[in-house]
Amino acid sequence: MSSIILKSATIAFVSVAVSLLLTLIIVPAMGFPVNRMIWLTSTLCPLVLAWAACASTFWHSDRLKSAHRDLARTHAQLAAAHRRLAEKASRDDMTGMLNRESFFAVLNGSRHKPDRGALLIIDADHFKMINDSFGHLTGDDALLLIASAIKRGVRDGDVLGRIGGEEFGALLVGATEREAKRVAEHIRREVEMIRFRPVDERTIPLTVSIGGTLCDESASVSELMRAADRRLYQAKHRGRNLVILDTDISEAA
Repeated sequence: MSSIILKSATIAFVSVAVSLLLTLIIVPAMGFPVNRMIWLTSTLCPLVLAWAACASTFWHSDRLKSAHRDLARTHAQLAAAHRRLAEKASRDDMTGMLNRESFFAVLNGSRHKPDRGALLIIDADHFKMINDSFGHLTGDDALLLIASAIKRGVRDGDVLGRIGGEEFGALLVGATEREAKRVAEHIRREVEMIRFRPVDERTIPLTVSIGGTLCDESASVSELMRAADRRLYQAKHRGRNLVILDTDISEAA
């Protein structure tokens, strides 16, 4: 408020000075004497009118600037909230990984990239038995341990998603066949090392079977999923707790 008063007063005094200067020039030129009434009129009118007009203008200008700042701040907060909601909507509530839809969207978005990498499907072994024997809450605890092990097993930049109840997907960005096998084995070992003790001191083994394939540039999401799923089925059929990768997806096409 003090700045408004100061700026208004400055303009008002400038207006008075200009008014007096014009009065001293024009009134004598018209043949009239410069009396007290003319002096007062030339001083008070611009002083009052200019100060009031300027004060009102500056006050409204400051309010408008403040409203713009509040609007910009609110817009930024709404944008941040929208990003948080969008991020939350794309995530699985339990594991924090991408949900099925979001993971497939990322996988589809990786098409036509020369460094597309490899796709792994990771499935918890005998998970129904854990749910049936100990209940679904205990099963959730086991699932969280498996999810954490998978996160430890992948590299920075790889994309993880929960694509089923106890099934996970991993897009190993830019991975070669050798790197994909190494990451898959790392995941398998991380899960195998879990010591899960839901009741007393008895340890319940947790393992995963993993099927994977290199992501051909022209392959669709469904083709990649069928290829990796077939390798997963082979891993299950051969005794579980196993990794099988096959770079040839022509069978699944």
